[in-house]
Amino acid sequence: MKNKEPLILAVVVIFSLITYYLVEPYAHHVMHKHVESEHFAYADLPALAANGDATRGQDLVMGAGACTGCHSIEAAGMPAAMEAQDAAASYGVNPPDLSNVGVIFDERFLADLIKNPAHALKVEHKFTEESGKMHPMSAFAGGGGDIDQEVADMVAYLKSIALKAEDVTPKIAYENACGRCHAMSYENWTQIGEKPSFKEKKDALAYDIKVLQYEDSLKAYMGKLPPDLSMYIRSRGEHFVSTFIENPQAQLEGTAMPRVGVTAEMAEKVIEHMKDSGDTKRAERESVGMNVMIYIIIFAIFALLWKKQVWRDLH
Repeated sequence: MKNKEPLILAVVVIFSLITYYLVEPYAHHVMHKHVESEHFAYADLPALAANGDATRGQDLVMGAGACTGCHSIEAAGMPAAMEAQDAAASYGVNPPDLSNVGVIFDERFLADLIKNPAHALKVEHKFTEESGKMHPMSAFAGGGGDIDQEVADMVAYLKSIALKAEDVTPKIAYENACGRCHAMSYENWTQIGEKPSFKEKKDALAYDIKVLQYEDSLKAYMGKLPPDLSMYIRSRGEHFVSTFIENPQAQLEGTAMPRVGVTAEMAEKVIEHMKDSGDTKRAERESVGMNVMIYIIIFAIFALLWKKQVWRDLH
């Protein structure tokens, strides 16, 4: 009887190759399609039509714009009107503090957000006449003057009170851009803030109840609870996360996640924070790796000199 093992091997190899070339391209290009970055240019949004005046913008933000009816501005000494879980019960998600939005978010995005929130956030498919739903953020209808000038003034004010870009840490960028929807348990971050250390268990339980109340409102608003992002950068990869932040609809059409609207610099800081969360020993490992490489190079030099010394009389 002839040996059939080579034939069996050939059949297995052929079918494996067929399976690979039929399944892998589908998995990578359809289920996980490649999306090119738009470099956070927000080219679909119009540029600001006028130069803004921060003083007039402050009057609009505090007055006709009615921003402070929902948003806190800690930088201007204006705390939130209600606790995060209560705000989420009213709006679906806690409206962000406006102290640093002028540096974290792109000015085109901010201007369009003021005039047409659903459009800027790319969630118009959720808020249609058929659905009967309205976006919880009211569009700015103007303060009686040129609306484009007024919006530019409001953006100028928000930029004037914000931190300098270099002073925004990766943690601050993450908390402002992502932290009201996404928890990060590895960093002890909940959607209502960093969880404190409690001496009494009852206090910890009371805090957990607030988080659960917030998450219930968020689930009702988004359709499901947004994922914890502690390890997301490692499971999805940096390119996917970056392009998803930039334009969620390009990666997952119909998703309830809004466009975040951050600048390219702030997106890098958000991703940096996610990397630190997903690999808490990253900086330490990189420094150890560098020291090991230096040791190997020095050891190789001494080994070469020692070899020459030992074999010098034999050559």
